[in-house]
Amino acid sequence: MAGFIKGTFAALAVRPFRILWLGSVLAFVGFFMSTVVQSVVAFDLTGENRAVGLVTFAQGLMMFTFAPLGGALSDRLPKRRVIAICQLATMASFFAISWAIATGRIQMMYLVVGSLIMGASFAFLGPARQSLAVELVGEKLRGNAVALTQIANNGCRVLGPALGGAFLAWFSDGAAIAYVVMGLFYLSSILSLILLPKSKVREGARNQHVLADMLDGMRYVRDHRKLRRLMLLFTLVIMIGFPHVTLLPGLVENELGTPAAQSGTLWAVSAFGALAASLVVARKADSDNAPKLFSRLALGFGAALVVTATSPSFSTIVLLMVFVGALSGSFQVLGGAVIVRFTEPRYVGRVMSLTMLSFAGFGLVGLPIGLLADAVGERATFATLGAAVCLIALAFRPPSPDPISPPQPSLP
Repeated sequence: MAGFIKGTFAALAVRPFRILWLGSVLAFVGFFMSTVVQSVVAFDLTGENRAVGLVTFAQGLMMFTFAPLGGALSDRLPKRRVIAICQLATMASFFAISWAIATGRIQMMYLVVGSLIMGASFAFLGPARQSLAVELVGEKLRGNAVALTQIANNGCRVLGPALGGAFLAWFSDGAAIAYVVMGLFYLSSILSLILLPKSKVREGARNQHVLADMLDGMRYVRDHRKLRRLMLLFTLVIMIGFPHVTLLPGLVENELGTPAAQSGTLWAVSAFGALAASLVVARKADSDNAPKLFSRLALGFGAALVVTATSPSFSTIVLLMVFVGALSGSFQVLGGAVIVRFTEPRYVGRVMSLTMLSFAGFGLVGLPIGLLADAVGERATFATLGAAVCLIALAFRPPSPDPISPPQPSLP
Protein backbone atom coordinates (compact mmCIF):
# COMPACT_ATOMS: atom_id res chain seq x y z
CA MET A 1 0.00 0.00 0.00
CA ALA A 2 2.82 2.41 0.86
CA GLY A 3 4.40 1.74 -2.54
CA PHE A 4 1.09 2.37 -4.29
CA ILE A 5 0.59 5.69 -2.50
CA LYS A 6 4.17 6.78 -3.16
CA GLY A 7 3.91 5.93 -6.86
CA THR A 8 0.49 7.51 -7.31
CA PHE A 9 1.33 10.81 -5.60
CA ALA A 10 5.05 11.01 -6.43
CA ALA A 11 4.95 14.54 -7.86
CA LEU A 12 3.31 15.90 -4.70
CA ALA A 13 6.63 15.37 -2.90
CA VAL A 14 7.85 18.46 -4.81
CA ARG A 15 6.73 21.39 -2.64
CA PRO A 16 6.12 24.01 -5.39
CA PHE A 17 4.02 21.52 -7.36
CA ARG A 18 2.10 20.61 -4.21
CA ILE A 19 1.18 24.29 -3.77
CA LEU A 20 0.15 24.59 -7.42
CA TRP A 21 -1.91 21.40 -7.14
CA LEU A 22 -3.78 22.58 -4.03
CA GLY A 23 -4.47 25.92 -5.71
CA SER A 24 -5.78 24.05 -8.75
CA VAL A 25 -8.12 22.03 -6.51
CA LEU A 26 -9.62 25.27 -5.16
CA ALA A 27 -10.16 26.63 -8.68
CA PHE A 28 -11.61 23.32 -9.93
CA VAL A 29 -14.16 23.26 -7.08
CA GLY A 30 -15.32 26.75 -8.02
CA PHE A 31 -15.46 25.85 -11.71
CA PHE A 32 -17.54 22.70 -11.21
CA MET A 33 -19.85 24.50 -8.79
CA SER A 34 -20.56 26.93 -11.61
CA THR A 35 -21.64 24.16 -14.00
CA VAL A 36 -24.62 23.44 -11.74
CA VAL A 37 -25.39 26.92 -10.44
CA GLN A 38 -25.32 28.78 -13.76
CA SER A 39 -27.48 26.08 -15.38
CA VAL A 40 -30.12 26.37 -12.66
CA VAL A 41 -30.09 30.18 -12.78
CA ALA A 42 -30.41 30.15 -16.59
CA PHE A 43 -33.33 27.71 -16.48
CA ASP A 44 -35.09 29.61 -13.69
CA LEU A 45 -34.80 32.84 -15.68
CA THR A 46 -36.31 31.46 -18.89
CA GLY A 47 -37.90 28.07 -18.20
CA GLU A 48 -36.17 26.80 -21.36
CA ASN A 49 -33.51 24.14 -21.82
CA ARG A 50 -32.08 26.12 -24.73
CA ALA A 51 -30.98 28.80 -22.26
CA VAL A 52 -28.85 26.23 -20.44
CA GLY A 53 -27.43 25.10 -23.77
CA LEU A 54 -26.63 28.68 -24.75
CA VAL A 55 -24.55 29.25 -21.61
CA THR A 56 -22.63 26.01 -22.18
CA PHE A 57 -22.16 26.75 -25.87
CA ALA A 58 -20.74 30.21 -25.12
CA GLN A 59 -18.08 28.70 -22.88
CA GLY A 60 -17.13 26.01 -25.40
CA LEU A 61 -16.99 28.54 -28.23
CA MET A 62 -14.48 30.73 -26.40
CA MET A 63 -12.31 27.76 -25.47
CA PHE A 64 -12.32 26.62 -29.09
CA THR A 65 -11.51 30.11 -30.38
CA PHE A 66 -8.70 31.03 -27.99
CA ALA A 67 -7.07 27.73 -26.98
CA PRO A 68 -4.29 27.85 -29.64
CA LEU A 69 -3.46 31.45 -28.72
CA GLY A 70 -3.52 30.54 -25.03
CA GLY A 71 -1.02 27.76 -25.62
CA ALA A 72 1.31 30.04 -27.57
CA LEU A 73 1.23 32.71 -24.86
CA SER A 74 1.85 30.18 -22.09
CA ASP A 75 5.10 29.22 -23.85
CA ARG A 76 6.30 32.84 -24.09
CA LEU A 77 4.95 34.63 -20.97
CA PRO A 78 5.46 34.03 -17.23
CA LYS A 79 3.01 31.20 -16.57
CA ARG A 80 2.24 32.22 -13.01
CA ARG A 81 1.16 35.66 -14.23
CA VAL A 82 -1.07 34.20 -16.97
CA ILE A 83 -2.83 31.97 -14.44
CA ALA A 84 -3.35 34.85 -11.99
CA ILE A 85 -4.81 37.23 -14.60
CA CYS A 86 -7.21 34.63 -15.97
CA GLN A 87 -8.40 33.61 -12.52
CA LEU A 88 -8.89 37.27 -11.57
CA ALA A 89 -11.14 37.75 -14.60
CA THR A 90 -13.28 34.73 -13.70
CA MET A 91 -13.44 35.75 -10.04
CA ALA A 92 -14.63 39.24 -11.00
CA SER A 93 -17.39 37.79 -13.19
CA PHE A 94 -18.55 35.55 -10.31
CA PHE A 95 -18.80 38.47 -7.91
CA ALA A 96 -20.59 40.62 -10.51
CA ILE A 97 -23.20 37.95 -11.24
CA SER A 98 -23.71 37.39 -7.49
CA TRP A 99 -24.44 41.11 -7.11
CA ALA A 100 -26.87 41.02 -10.06
CA ILE A 101 -28.76 38.06 -8.56
CA ALA A 102 -28.88 39.57 -5.07
CA THR A 103 -30.23 42.89 -6.36
CA GLY A 104 -32.75 41.33 -8.77
CA ARG A 105 -30.97 42.71 -11.86
CA ILE A 106 -29.85 39.34 -13.26
CA GLN A 107 -30.45 38.77 -16.99
CA MET A 108 -29.53 35.98 -19.39
CA MET A 109 -27.03 38.30 -21.04
CA TYR A 110 -25.06 38.53 -17.78
CA LEU A 111 -24.82 34.72 -17.61
CA VAL A 112 -23.74 34.50 -21.24
CA VAL A 113 -21.05 37.15 -20.76
CA GLY A 114 -19.85 35.40 -17.60
CA SER A 115 -19.64 32.13 -19.53
CA LEU A 116 -17.71 33.82 -22.34
CA ILE A 117 -15.22 35.19 -19.81
CA MET A 118 -14.81 31.82 -18.13
CA GLY A 119 -14.31 30.00 -21.45
CA ALA A 120 -11.73 32.52 -22.66
CA SER A 121 -9.91 32.47 -19.32
CA PHE A 122 -9.74 28.69 -19.27
CA ALA A 123 -8.30 28.69 -22.80
CA PHE A 124 -5.29 30.62 -21.47
CA LEU A 125 -4.85 29.30 -17.93
CA GLY A 126 -5.30 25.61 -18.80
CA PRO A 127 -2.12 25.34 -20.94
CA ALA A 128 -0.26 27.67 -18.57
CA ARG A 129 -1.11 25.48 -15.56
CA GLN A 130 0.03 22.30 -17.35
CA SER A 131 3.25 23.95 -18.51
CA LEU A 132 3.99 25.28 -15.05
CA ALA A 133 3.41 21.84 -13.52
CA VAL A 134 5.95 20.29 -15.91
CA GLU A 135 8.40 23.11 -15.16
CA LEU A 136 8.11 22.61 -11.39
CA VAL A 137 8.63 18.82 -11.25
CA GLY A 138 11.17 18.20 -14.01
CA GLU A 139 11.29 15.56 -16.73
CA LYS A 140 11.09 12.37 -14.64
CA LEU A 141 7.80 13.26 -12.91
CA ARG A 142 6.04 15.29 -15.59
CA GLY A 143 3.66 12.47 -16.54
CA ASN A 144 2.66 11.93 -12.93
CA ALA A 145 2.24 15.69 -12.40
CA VAL A 146 -0.21 15.99 -15.30
CA ALA A 147 -2.05 12.87 -14.13
CA LEU A 148 -2.41 14.26 -10.60
CA THR A 149 -3.80 17.51 -12.01
CA GLN A 150 -6.43 15.49 -13.83
CA ILE A 151 -7.17 13.50 -10.67
CA ALA A 152 -7.90 16.80 -8.94
CA ASN A 153 -10.21 17.65 -11.82
CA ASN A 154 -12.07 14.33 -11.52
CA GLY A 155 -12.41 14.65 -7.75
CA CYS A 156 -13.83 18.15 -8.06
CA ARG A 157 -16.35 16.88 -10.62
CA VAL A 158 -17.94 15.18 -7.60
CA LEU A 159 -17.37 17.84 -4.92
CA GLY A 160 -18.12 20.98 -6.95
CA PRO A 161 -21.65 20.09 -8.15
CA ALA A 162 -22.49 18.72 -4.69
CA LEU A 163 -21.53 22.03 -3.07
CA GLY A 164 -23.38 24.03 -5.71
CA GLY A 165 -26.52 21.94 -5.27
CA ALA A 166 -26.29 22.26 -1.49
CA PHE A 167 -26.24 26.08 -1.61
CA LEU A 168 -29.20 26.12 -3.99
CA ALA A 169 -31.19 23.75 -1.78
CA TRP A 170 -30.36 25.19 1.65
CA PHE A 171 -30.70 28.95 1.10
CA SER A 172 -33.45 31.03 -0.44
CA ASP A 173 -30.77 33.23 -2.04
CA GLY A 174 -28.49 30.24 -2.59
CA ALA A 175 -27.45 31.20 -6.13
CA ALA A 176 -26.08 34.58 -5.02
CA ILE A 177 -24.24 32.98 -2.09
CA ALA A 178 -22.86 30.22 -4.32
CA TYR A 179 -21.40 32.74 -6.76
CA VAL A 180 -19.66 34.53 -3.87
CA VAL A 181 -18.23 31.22 -2.62
CA MET A 182 -17.06 30.36 -6.15
CA GLY A 183 -15.29 33.73 -6.31
CA LEU A 184 -13.64 33.11 -2.94
CA PHE A 185 -12.35 29.73 -4.13
CA TYR A 186 -10.72 31.49 -7.07
CA LEU A 187 -9.32 34.20 -4.81
CA SER A 188 -7.71 31.54 -2.58
CA SER A 189 -6.21 29.89 -5.65
CA ILE A 190 -4.77 33.23 -6.80
CA LEU A 191 -3.20 33.89 -3.40
CA SER A 192 -1.52 30.46 -3.43
CA LEU A 193 0.45 31.54 -6.53
CA ILE A 194 2.40 33.99 -4.37
CA LEU A 195 4.14 31.01 -2.73
CA LEU A 196 5.48 29.71 -6.05
CA PRO A 197 8.85 30.60 -7.55
CA LYS A 198 8.90 32.88 -10.56
CA SER A 199 8.09 30.92 -13.69
CA LYS A 200 10.57 30.75 -16.55
CA VAL A 201 10.16 32.42 -19.92
CA ARG A 202 11.40 30.66 -23.05
CA GLU A 203 14.65 32.21 -24.21
CA GLY A 204 14.20 34.26 -27.37
CA ALA A 205 10.40 33.99 -27.22
CA ARG A 206 9.89 37.67 -28.01
CA ASN A 207 11.94 37.38 -31.18
CA GLN A 208 9.05 35.58 -32.87
CA HIS A 209 5.46 36.79 -33.32
CA VAL A 210 2.83 35.00 -31.25
CA LEU A 211 1.00 33.86 -34.40
CA ALA A 212 4.23 32.32 -35.64
CA ASP A 213 4.46 30.50 -32.30
CA MET A 214 0.95 29.12 -32.83
CA LEU A 215 1.81 27.84 -36.30
CA ASP A 216 5.09 26.42 -35.03
CA GLY A 217 3.20 24.41 -32.39
CA MET A 218 0.81 23.01 -34.98
CA ARG A 219 3.68 22.06 -37.27
CA TYR A 220 5.44 20.43 -34.34
CA VAL A 221 2.51 18.07 -33.79
CA ARG A 222 2.01 17.51 -37.50
CA ASP A 223 5.64 16.53 -38.11
CA HIS A 224 5.93 13.90 -35.34
CA ARG A 225 4.04 10.72 -36.12
CA LYS A 226 3.75 9.25 -32.62
CA LEU A 227 2.65 12.49 -31.03
CA ARG A 228 0.22 13.14 -33.87
CA ARG A 229 -1.42 9.73 -33.45
CA LEU A 230 -1.73 10.18 -29.70
CA MET A 231 -3.27 13.62 -30.17
CA LEU A 232 -5.79 12.34 -32.70
CA LEU A 233 -6.75 9.44 -30.45
CA PHE A 234 -7.21 11.73 -27.45
CA THR A 235 -9.12 14.43 -29.33
CA LEU A 236 -11.48 12.19 -31.31
CA VAL A 237 -12.39 9.96 -28.37
CA ILE A 238 -13.25 12.93 -26.17
CA MET A 239 -15.20 14.76 -28.89
CA ILE A 240 -17.21 11.70 -29.92
CA GLY A 241 -17.36 9.55 -26.79
CA PHE A 242 -17.59 12.00 -23.91
CA PRO A 243 -20.85 13.66 -25.11
CA HIS A 244 -22.64 10.45 -24.08
CA VAL A 245 -23.50 12.32 -20.87
CA THR A 246 -25.90 14.54 -22.83
CA LEU A 247 -27.96 11.45 -23.69
CA LEU A 248 -28.43 10.22 -20.13
CA PRO A 249 -31.66 12.10 -19.26
CA GLY A 250 -33.39 10.87 -22.42
CA LEU A 251 -32.01 7.36 -22.07
CA VAL A 252 -33.26 7.11 -18.50
CA GLU A 253 -36.74 8.49 -19.18
CA ASN A 254 -37.53 7.39 -22.73
CA GLU A 255 -35.83 3.99 -22.78
CA LEU A 256 -35.95 2.87 -19.13
CA GLY A 257 -39.16 4.55 -17.93
CA THR A 258 -37.44 6.33 -15.03
CA PRO A 259 -37.76 10.10 -14.35
CA ALA A 260 -35.02 12.06 -16.11
CA ALA A 261 -34.02 13.63 -12.77
CA GLN A 262 -32.56 10.25 -11.82
CA SER A 263 -29.86 10.74 -14.44
CA GLY A 264 -28.02 12.74 -11.79
CA THR A 265 -27.31 9.41 -10.10
CA LEU A 266 -25.59 8.21 -13.26
CA TRP A 267 -23.40 11.33 -13.43
CA ALA A 268 -22.44 10.85 -9.79
CA VAL A 269 -21.46 7.16 -10.04
CA SER A 270 -19.59 7.88 -13.28
CA ALA A 271 -17.60 10.63 -11.57
CA PHE A 272 -16.75 8.35 -8.64
CA GLY A 273 -15.63 5.64 -11.06
CA ALA A 274 -13.44 8.17 -12.89
CA LEU A 275 -11.81 9.33 -9.66
CA ALA A 276 -11.09 5.81 -8.41
CA ALA A 277 -9.62 4.65 -11.71
CA SER A 278 -7.55 7.83 -12.03
CA LEU A 279 -5.79 7.03 -8.78
CA VAL A 280 -4.87 3.61 -10.15
CA VAL A 281 -3.49 4.74 -13.51
CA ALA A 282 -1.63 7.80 -12.18
CA ARG A 283 1.27 5.60 -11.07
CA LYS A 284 1.50 4.23 -14.63
CA ALA A 285 1.79 7.68 -16.20
CA ASP A 286 5.61 7.60 -16.35
CA SER A 287 5.96 3.96 -17.47
CA ASP A 288 7.04 2.90 -20.96
CA ASN A 289 3.83 0.93 -21.57
CA ALA A 290 1.61 3.94 -20.85
CA PRO A 291 0.82 4.63 -24.55
CA LYS A 292 -0.39 1.07 -25.09
CA LEU A 293 -2.52 1.18 -21.94
CA PHE A 294 -3.92 4.53 -23.12
CA SER A 295 -5.09 2.92 -26.37
CA ARG A 296 -6.61 -0.07 -24.56
CA LEU A 297 -8.56 2.23 -22.23
CA ALA A 298 -10.05 3.97 -25.28
CA LEU A 299 -11.14 0.61 -26.69
CA GLY A 300 -12.59 -0.42 -23.33
CA PHE A 301 -14.47 2.87 -23.03
CA GLY A 302 -16.08 2.40 -26.44
CA ALA A 303 -17.07 -1.18 -25.62
CA ALA A 304 -18.55 -0.05 -22.28
CA LEU A 305 -20.73 2.50 -24.09
CA VAL A 306 -22.04 -0.18 -26.45
CA VAL A 307 -22.87 -2.52 -23.56
CA THR A 308 -24.50 0.29 -21.58
CA ALA A 309 -26.80 1.00 -24.53
CA THR A 310 -28.35 -2.47 -24.01
CA SER A 311 -29.14 -1.93 -20.30
CA PRO A 312 -32.49 -3.56 -19.46
CA SER A 313 -33.08 -1.60 -16.23
CA PHE A 314 -32.04 1.48 -14.30
CA SER A 315 -30.19 -0.56 -11.69
CA THR A 316 -28.13 -2.21 -14.43
CA ILE A 317 -27.18 1.08 -16.04
CA VAL A 318 -26.09 2.46 -12.64
CA LEU A 319 -23.59 -0.38 -12.35
CA LEU A 320 -22.39 -0.05 -15.93
CA MET A 321 -21.89 3.70 -15.61
CA VAL A 322 -19.29 3.05 -12.91
CA PHE A 323 -17.23 1.25 -15.56
CA VAL A 324 -17.94 3.91 -18.19
CA GLY A 325 -16.71 6.59 -15.79
CA ALA A 326 -13.67 4.55 -14.75
CA LEU A 327 -12.57 3.91 -18.32
CA SER A 328 -13.26 7.43 -19.60
CA GLY A 329 -11.64 9.08 -16.56
CA SER A 330 -8.49 6.95 -16.67
CA PHE A 331 -8.27 7.47 -20.45
CA GLN A 332 -8.35 11.24 -19.93
CA VAL A 333 -5.77 11.15 -17.14
CA LEU A 334 -3.33 8.89 -18.94
CA GLY A 335 -3.81 10.68 -22.27
CA GLY A 336 -2.70 14.04 -20.96
CA ALA A 337 0.27 12.48 -19.20
CA VAL A 338 1.46 10.51 -22.24
CA ILE A 339 1.09 13.47 -24.59
CA VAL A 340 3.16 15.66 -22.26
CA ARG A 341 5.90 13.04 -22.07
CA PHE A 342 6.20 12.91 -25.86
CA THR A 343 6.44 16.71 -26.02
CA GLU A 344 9.54 18.87 -25.68
CA PRO A 345 9.19 21.21 -22.67
CA ARG A 346 9.26 24.38 -24.80
CA TYR A 347 6.19 23.16 -26.71
CA VAL A 348 4.10 21.89 -23.78
CA GLY A 349 1.78 24.90 -23.59
CA ARG A 350 1.00 24.87 -27.29
CA VAL A 351 0.49 21.12 -27.46
CA MET A 352 -1.75 21.04 -24.39
CA SER A 353 -3.80 23.91 -25.80
CA LEU A 354 -4.57 21.73 -28.82
CA THR A 355 -5.87 18.99 -26.53
CA MET A 356 -8.23 21.57 -25.05
CA LEU A 357 -9.89 21.90 -28.43
CA SER A 358 -11.32 18.43 -27.84
CA PHE A 359 -13.16 19.62 -24.72
CA ALA A 360 -14.41 22.69 -26.57
CA GLY A 361 -15.56 20.39 -29.37
CA PHE A 362 -17.32 18.25 -26.76
CA GLY A 363 -19.60 21.21 -26.03
CA LEU A 364 -20.12 22.03 -29.70
CA VAL A 365 -21.09 18.51 -30.87
CA GLY A 366 -23.68 18.05 -28.12
CA LEU A 367 -26.39 19.59 -30.33
CA PRO A 368 -25.94 17.30 -33.37
CA ILE A 369 -25.76 14.27 -31.10
CA GLY A 370 -29.01 15.36 -29.46
CA LEU A 371 -30.63 15.73 -32.89
CA LEU A 372 -29.47 12.23 -33.82
CA ALA A 373 -30.96 10.83 -30.61
CA ASP A 374 -34.28 12.52 -31.37
CA ALA A 375 -34.25 10.87 -34.80
CA VAL A 376 -33.12 7.30 -34.03
CA GLY A 377 -33.45 6.98 -30.23
CA GLU A 378 -31.08 7.21 -27.28
CA ARG A 379 -30.05 3.55 -27.25
CA ALA A 380 -29.05 3.54 -30.91
CA THR A 381 -27.14 6.81 -30.53
CA PHE A 382 -25.36 5.60 -27.39
CA ALA A 383 -24.29 2.43 -29.20
CA THR A 384 -23.20 4.42 -32.26
CA LEU A 385 -20.94 6.62 -30.15
CA GLY A 386 -19.43 3.53 -28.52
CA ALA A 387 -18.80 1.81 -31.84
CA ALA A 388 -17.20 4.97 -33.23
CA VAL A 389 -14.86 5.19 -30.21
CA CYS A 390 -13.82 1.54 -30.71
CA LEU A 391 -13.00 2.19 -34.37
CA ILE A 392 -10.99 5.29 -33.45
CA ALA A 393 -9.06 3.34 -30.80
CA LEU A 394 -8.15 0.66 -33.36
CA ALA A 395 -7.29 3.16 -36.10
CA PHE A 396 -4.99 5.32 -33.96
CA ARG A 397 -3.45 2.80 -31.58
CA PRO A 398 0.17 3.70 -30.79
CA PRO A 399 2.80 1.91 -32.88
CA SER A 400 4.76 -0.84 -31.19
CA PRO A 401 7.25 -0.79 -29.54
CA ASP A 402 6.34 2.20 -27.37
CA PRO A 403 9.44 3.49 -25.59
CA ILE A 404 8.91 6.98 -24.22
CA SER A 405 11.22 9.55 -25.69
CA PRO A 406 10.35 13.14 -26.56
CA PRO A 407 10.35 13.70 -30.34
CA GLN A 408 13.18 15.72 -31.73
CA PRO A 409 12.40 18.94 -33.59
CA SER A 410 12.36 18.79 -37.35
CA LEU A 411 15.24 20.34 -39.23
CA PRO A 412 14.28 23.50 -41.14
